Amino acid sequence: MGRRRVSCGHSGSPETSTDVETRVLVINTGGTIGMVLHDGVLSPEYNALVKTLRKLPILHDEKYAEQTKLYECYKPEEKTLVLPKSKLDKRVVYTFLEYSPLLDSSNMTPNDWTTIGKDIEKYYEDYDGFVVLHGTDTMAYTVSALSFMCENLGKPVIFTGSQIPIFEMRSDGRDNLLGALLIAGQFAIPEVCLYFHHKLYRGNRVTKVDSGSFKAFASPNLPPLASSEVDIKIDWDSVWRPSTTGKFTVYTHMNHNVGLLRLFPGITTDTVKVFLSASMEGVILETYGSGNAPDNRADLLDEIRKATERGLIMVNCTQCLRGTVTISYATGQALSKAGVVAGFDMTPEAALSKLSYVLAKQDLSLEEKKRNMSRNLRGEMVADLEGAKFSLSDSRFIQIIAKTLSIGCKEELEAIRDAIMPILVCAAAKNGDTEALEAIRNMATDLSKADYDGRTPLHIAACEGNLNVVEYLLSKGVTIFTKDRFGDKPLRNAVQLRHKDVVELLRKHGAHLSRAELQDTGTELCRLAASGDLEGLQIWKLAGADMAMTGYDKKTPVEVAKANERKEVEDFLNAA
Repeated sequence: MGRRRVSCGHSGSPETSTDVETRVLVINTGGTIGMVLHDGVLSPEYNALVKTLRKLPILHDEKYAEQTKLYECYKPEEKTLVLPKSKLDKRVVYTFLEYSPLLDSSNMTPNDWTTIGKDIEKYYEDYDGFVVLHGTDTMAYTVSALSFMCENLGKPVIFTGSQIPIFEMRSDGRDNLLGALLIAGQFAIPEVCLYFHHKLYRGNRVTKVDSGSFKAFASPNLPPLASSEVDIKIDWDSVWRPSTTGKFTVYTHMNHNVGLLRLFPGITTDTVKVFLSASMEGVILETYGSGNAPDNRADLLDEIRKATERGLIMVNCTQCLRGTVTISYATGQALSKAGVVAGFDMTPEAALSKLSYVLAKQDLSLEEKKRNMSRNLRGEMVADLEGAKFSLSDSRFIQIIAKTLSIGCKEELEAIRDAIMPILVCAAAKNGDTEALEAIRNMATDLSKADYDGRTPLHIAACEGNLNVVEYLLSKGVTIFTKDRFGDKPLRNAVQLRHKDVVELLRKHGAHLSRAELQDTGTELCRLAASGDLEGLQIWKLAGADMAMTGYDKKTPVEVAKANERKEVEDFLNAA
């Protein structure tokens, strides 16, 4: 993943470096990680974090920045830094966007969620990934909300922070920020995640469990998506893949008339009645055990029933840290009969933000909204997960290979699968064989996995112009933003090989050319204009390239077309 570095020289001509770069936008909302001690009190200070990071070699390679004239290519220069080269031979260039004022997370509101979402949407096409710095106290709410607000997400959005300010000697902030940057810049994980203390979690699965430990967060009902130890290991089988894809958007119209009501022994009917007032449109009911409430309190159940009958959506979530809501007990069935929707194993933070998101969907009926609360929208619950996980006994093909090679242990069998499956999937994509792809997918194989050259099945299908395979892969949630080892995404492959229908389909689903991919495009457009290659120019325009980009000699394509008397090309470029 990434593009080879093209740096800006003083003469304006490009200078090529052997390093490969990816770009990450860091949105600093505030929080402990960037706080400074003033008069014995910690508070956020604008621009202090960037100044400190510039002095830390593990978080900024000043020598590389000077050699490649980094500050001339990325503006504003005082906010752009670059990591040392990683084990994967990548350079993560990261630029800060700092809010003013910076916030303590206790002061965060849904309006701040909207601001974060809009900024991600605004800069979505300019960066390979996003890191959001946020205070830990309400981070679980914000990361859960953003997971629902970000629709058709194809790039990593990773929240992180720290328990101790990054300026202090024993801060956990340096490791947290470094890990988040490396994952956001090197791995195509199309989720809103949270990275803390060497673990990457699905954002809508976390909750804060400790205010005095570096292990501040836990994901009680879902193992981490990745662990950062000697190496960064991604559990690709657990990465969320939506069943449909489309252009990335951020849905910002959250419904604020929602709340959390925690049951406790002896809770009065009047308390429940007041809470379920007419102004409330949705309530997360935190119940006992596996979703139980007293079934000998007819007055209490009657108030709940009245509320659901008038259209208030109530979702049943357990007060337990682990486990799921069921209706195995009579006390749980009583709530179900009163119209309360099961929240299965959602955290209260995820359930609340999901309810706020779903209620805001004006095009959905009340029943559709209730059904959505029991559906798995972003991997936040286990309610209706489709497909079985990979099982060695289910894969006859792998068993035959293992028997032939006399390999028996589970680890070696899984190593065979991980080595062979990407090659098989890419071969099926090349041949246009969607039936084979479906058979392989049923083994719970990730169709986004890359082969030895870093190329995914979507890369192969785009190169071959196999539109049916591209359509199939997109329908299975394959990411369109993975880059091969040359730094190219499937869209660029389709452009280079002039598969117009594939370009159109990828663009429809939100594919775009990154700034890095467009760095040398001006010269290519001028070459096409000089030769009168109208078809080539049309493909680049369809892919979203700016037809006014200049070449190495600072001339635009239309100027080149005019100088070479390419009238048809000149007319096209003028119209573009």
